[in-house]
Amino acid sequence: MNQSPFSNALQTTELSGARSLVESLKREGVEYIFGVNGGAAMPIFDALYGETDIKLIPMRHEQGCSHAADGYARATGKVGVALATSGPGATNLVTGIATAYMDSIPMVAITGQVFTHYIGSDAFQECDVIGVTRPICKHSYLIKSSDEVADVVAEAFHIARTGKPGPVVIDIAKDAQMKEAPYHYPASVDIRSYKPQVHGDPGQIAKAAELIKQAKRPMLYAGGGVVLADASAELRELTLKTGIPITVTLMGLGAFPETHPLAMEMPGMHGSCCANYAFTDSDLVVAIGARFDDRVTGDLGKFAPNAKKIHIDIDASCIGKNVLIDVPIVGDAKSVLTELNKQVGRADIDAWRAQIQEWKQKYPFEYEQKGDKVMPQYVIEQIYEHYSDAIVVADVGQHQMWAAQYFKFTEPRQWLNSGGLGTMGFSLPAAIGAQLGCPDKTVVNINGDGSYIMTIQELVPAITLKLPLKIFIINNMYLGMVRQWQELFHGKRYSAVDYHDNPDFAMLAQAFGATGLRVEHVEDVRPALQKAKGIDDGPVVIDFIVAEEENVFPMVPAGAGLGDVIRGLS
Repeated sequence: MNQSPFSNALQTTELSGARSLVESLKREGVEYIFGVNGGAAMPIFDALYGETDIKLIPMRHEQGCSHAADGYARATGKVGVALATSGPGATNLVTGIATAYMDSIPMVAITGQVFTHYIGSDAFQECDVIGVTRPICKHSYLIKSSDEVADVVAEAFHIARTGKPGPVVIDIAKDAQMKEAPYHYPASVDIRSYKPQVHGDPGQIAKAAELIKQAKRPMLYAGGGVVLADASAELRELTLKTGIPITVTLMGLGAFPETHPLAMEMPGMHGSCCANYAFTDSDLVVAIGARFDDRVTGDLGKFAPNAKKIHIDIDASCIGKNVLIDVPIVGDAKSVLTELNKQVGRADIDAWRAQIQEWKQKYPFEYEQKGDKVMPQYVIEQIYEHYSDAIVVADVGQHQMWAAQYFKFTEPRQWLNSGGLGTMGFSLPAAIGAQLGCPDKTVVNINGDGSYIMTIQELVPAITLKLPLKIFIINNMYLGMVRQWQELFHGKRYSAVDYHDNPDFAMLAQAFGATGLRVEHVEDVRPALQKAKGIDDGPVVIDFIVAEEENVFPMVPAGAGLGDVIRGLS
């Protein structure tokens, strides 16, 4: 590094690069590192041997490391840390890095690299980690000298957690891990080219307040950025102060309590009819920390056609990317909402609120009990009844949508899932990270049979650590969401989605050393969940055998407008 952006460096003794790394991570308050050892990272793992301030969690696959670090970060708001070796170790982290990048999760992924003089020679287990990860991380570093380590770590954590959060990659050559250099850790970080805009423009905030006062059919549209900014309190103040109905995206669930009368529940492809109809009829959409994702908007030509749009986001590049915005406000959601709340009052929209309540009552999430089959929606309802205060970590697929629909989230960071990338296999390792980060909370993993088996090996560290995870598999013996699309749009040609050949997950859990239960009858759902509540010395896996061809409704077909929703039963 030619010119250090760091000031007030603290000088101490000489340390190896690996020891310098560990000491720097301690300075950043790191509690856990999720890692898989390997040749190019051995000096780092050696430096962690016997370390008491940081606990090394040996996962069983590097993808599990990055997902566990991600889950820890989502649950706590702190920076998660993953560690792997070079080559395949590093590339196995990639899916988890991309998952964190798409959802703006603060994470530092550390990889060992071959000796500096071997870089570029196609050495054993060499890989251009910087080139591979550049499109899916916020920033990346290749460390070739041990005297760079402390400065890079300080900068990496600063970038990961500030502005729009995201993953940062640190690739460290093996000789840089081994050689000694004077250790210093900067007291502050000042990067000239990196100055996230925190405070919104006062003029734009005033314009937004005026539009809110004038609107007759306004709605609030909040996303995961509210959770990331710890702005849930400010969002609730805005909603309650104005009385404006609110919809919260899949990534933002819990930012506003779904049990409140003003909550319209989740919008979009599998969202509530109420929220989708509100977008279609509204005259003002106030978007806060949301990115107008295609799964929310549907056909952009039909999205909120009569509404002016206010967009509050820390990332200027997000504003106007998908939807034309009338009042853009670049800034941190917490800061902007604090100022906006000073300028707004109760909205005179009684007729609009009455319309929202009518839609909510007329078009609730609903399903039909089919004979004596275990309905997946019923299972989620019962999970909610038994574990309403739990942190819920969902995987990706039909079960994810049912969980979002039927579990009523009331607090931020209560709902963790891979939203942007839609990564199957995310949830089990992420639940491990969440449980370690929040040891006093119950962590429920709602999984699917297809996604669970993708990272099932991470049951091993969960058992070793005696984590009291509640792992509930919604097992329809298909890749359910893909099968649903094949049923509706591909003439029921079920290509490569039949998972009837999966093992008995309850018996497999027992073979791993966990408690395994299998539920095939409706009357056994509640007793099994109750039994799981009493098991706290390790994970419990309940394999719920549910109706095989049940579909998720409501549903907005791809390319359709939100008003074209297929309601299902009604």
